[in-house]
Amino acid sequence: MVGTGVYDVTGPAAEVTMAGFARTQMLTGGIHTRLRARAYVIEAEGKRVVFVCADLLAIQQGVKLKVIEKLQKKYGDLYTAQNVMLNGNHTHSGPGGYAWYTLYYTYVLGFDQRNFDTIVDGICEAITRAHDNIAPGRIFLAQGELENASINRSLDAYLANVDANEHSSVDKTMTVLKFQRLDGTEIGMISWFGVHTTSVFFAHPDYGNNDDRHSNKLISSDNKGWAERYFEMQKGSDYKKKDTFVAAFANGALGDVSPNIVGNMDGGGINDYASCAISGKKQFDKAWELYHNASIELQPKVDYRHTYRDFSNITVKAKYTDGFRDYKTTFGAMGISFTAGVERDGPSDLPYIKEGIYQGKYDPTHGTKIIFLETGKLPDPWTPNILSVQLFTIGKMALFGLPAETTTHASRRIRKAAAEELAKLGVDTLVLTSPTNAFSSYVCTREEYNQQHYEGGSTLFGQWTCGAYQQLFNELASAMAKNSEVPHGPTPPDLSGQQIELGESAYDLPPTWGEYGDVAEEMPKQVERLSVAEMVFWGANPRNTFKTNDSFFTIERQTEEGWVAVKYDYDLDTAFLWTRVGKHQSQIRIMWDIPGDTEAGIYRIHHSGKAKDAYGEYQDYSGYSNEFEVVPSKNLWISHCYAQGNNIYFRLEYPAPTEYDLGHGLKFVNSGKIRFTINGQRDEVYEAVPNKSQGAGYFVARIKEKVKVTSVTVPQGYAEDGDGNGNTEFSTSRLR
Repeated sequence: MVGTGVYDVTGPAAEVTMAGFARTQMLTGGIHTRLRARAYVIEAEGKRVVFVCADLLAIQQGVKLKVIEKLQKKYGDLYTAQNVMLNGNHTHSGPGGYAWYTLYYTYVLGFDQRNFDTIVDGICEAITRAHDNIAPGRIFLAQGELENASINRSLDAYLANVDANEHSSVDKTMTVLKFQRLDGTEIGMISWFGVHTTSVFFAHPDYGNNDDRHSNKLISSDNKGWAERYFEMQKGSDYKKKDTFVAAFANGALGDVSPNIVGNMDGGGINDYASCAISGKKQFDKAWELYHNASIELQPKVDYRHTYRDFSNITVKAKYTDGFRDYKTTFGAMGISFTAGVERDGPSDLPYIKEGIYQGKYDPTHGTKIIFLETGKLPDPWTPNILSVQLFTIGKMALFGLPAETTTHASRRIRKAAAEELAKLGVDTLVLTSPTNAFSSYVCTREEYNQQHYEGGSTLFGQWTCGAYQQLFNELASAMAKNSEVPHGPTPPDLSGQQIELGESAYDLPPTWGEYGDVAEEMPKQVERLSVAEMVFWGANPRNTFKTNDSFFTIERQTEEGWVAVKYDYDLDTAFLWTRVGKHQSQIRIMWDIPGDTEAGIYRIHHSGKAKDAYGEYQDYSGYSNEFEVVPSKNLWISHCYAQGNNIYFRLEYPAPTEYDLGHGLKFVNSGKIRFTINGQRDEVYEAVPNKSQGAGYFVARIKEKVKVTSVTVPQGYAEDGDGNGNTEFSTSRLR
């Protein structure tokens, strides 16, 4: 029995610090892509499990507790902490302020109850939809390696592992589950692949502060969210429907893995939104391939084990330590290397602070870590001690749920510790997903810990933390193999209402001599495909309404039946930017990076929101742009032209990207035709067609024999791609 569901968890799109980079200047100010929770309910032989992937930095512990509390009010004991697993895909560009523990909300300058409630309610609604959609079905498994999509950002620490050279420095394995009903209807997929969701750092140029490399203000589900939306677009998903195709790109062993493979904070795009698209497309392409080739059908058998443990006081057996004696984990603490930030994904640039500072022993239980902050000893809870460890089996696959960012090699050791016991059940495909169910910073191997790079400095409970997880997952797997139970353990405390609340937003004022929704900057009357169009409205603070499962704008096309919405604030080629004007006025900039295959015609933009007056009362408002026409591009260009024998070869390219682009488009044109003349004779027109044997973007035409070609001319619009976009005029006499 399988069911899938998806729902919106997007929080405040203004004035809340983003959760990922701990930078107070990274206040939300619009939307690149919305955040969603994607749920999967699986039942077999009377046992039921739930897996949820949410576009969040992490599932904070309070979120898991309140999700279970809310589900049990509705469904009784059907859903519990034991059989519900919640994973965050680890985007760093979502609003923060939803953690109960001080370390994870202090840099946000307060706790945002509305954001917390939106996340809890959205996850519960996704699970409810999956619950309501459950029906007899089948699940298929596929695995493969994704190359050139990730790099180990902490290689020196990784190479300290005694067996480092026996493995790749990153885990390239992608695991995909395909869900379908018995009649063949496809209802969802999950992909697991370990890589940081940190493609987006810099603000869009319209914010004017790109000198700060931590300046992004747009809520974004980043590379994994890009892949999710793109996959669901291909499957025709409709977020308004309760039963629609759901595609989750969950995270794995991401702790020391970066998508910025070109260089420090560089994923290869013209800007960070293009880098996001590049990384997302790589993950999509591999998942699409595996999904459509998934042939291993999982047997209808599920099981689960879960326990809570106090990680500040676990006795770790010698088998999982140095092989000589037992050791204990210790109180939570962050090392000085934590303050250094991370290679490739955002160093802090604090003077004199670098990764790898590990001279001295501040506390013997923390080994080489020089402690910066004793989070486990502070009177208010700064980090959690009681954490969950969870194991699912679905057919021959096991899913390890771990509440911290796990490094590549720590993941290998944790899975290996449980492998022998799981093999007794015929389970041989082991997948780790993190961070899951709670958040407690990092887990790395002892060797990596002793190097005290960022990951080691952020491993809370000392050098035996990884060993503790190895031991616990072995216990869970052993209990499964023996069909026995495991101790429940101490329940984490409910810290509701103990946080410092984030302040309220200021009241709004309409423009002078105008109203909310008025146009501040009109659209041009005509815009070309493959360009970025912008429209500016007078609006209000988007923190007033989250537009849950809705949109702050629609781009509408005129049809014979009337105006039809074709784009929303969650589409991959749009952006919604908010800026404050003075103290109380707001401008809303809506951007559309118009794809080359957009249907030509008449369009308009509709923006809506809520304004708050000085008395705290809210009013709805909306406004429309002027109408504008979308026409084919005239900016394709010919970059190469040469003659060889009786053949003329061309290479046709799309317009070069600009810093305003919101994605990463194709470079070369691979469809269409090129019409041209030779030797200045306009009365005879030749035609070149795509020639893949020469490479991407090449076209070829055959000329009459014994004709010496001295020049070639391609008039404007004579070269076209398959969508009718044309070229700028081209002429050359240099053919060799």
